Amino acid sequence: MSQDKPKNQGEGDRESANKYIKDTRDFVESGKVDEAAERAKDQDPAEARAAEKAGRERAKELDPAVHREHDKPTR
Repeated sequence: MSQDKPKNQGEGDRESANKYIKDTRDFVESGKVDEAAERAKDQDPAEARAAEKAGRERAKELDPAVHREHDKPTR
């Protein structure tokens, strides 16, 4: 087995979690948070909904927990 092939870590992928944390920290430390918040504040609500819809269409599948009736059992 080759050592340079990445190992599948499954749920709880520590490498991806650490990359996300690092990227988030770098963004916050870059000083761009206030600028991004200002741009978002002035965004047209219809434009925001369209952007969210486009993002959801690119997703592999919809998370069933998003639109789930929690009183009813799943499958």
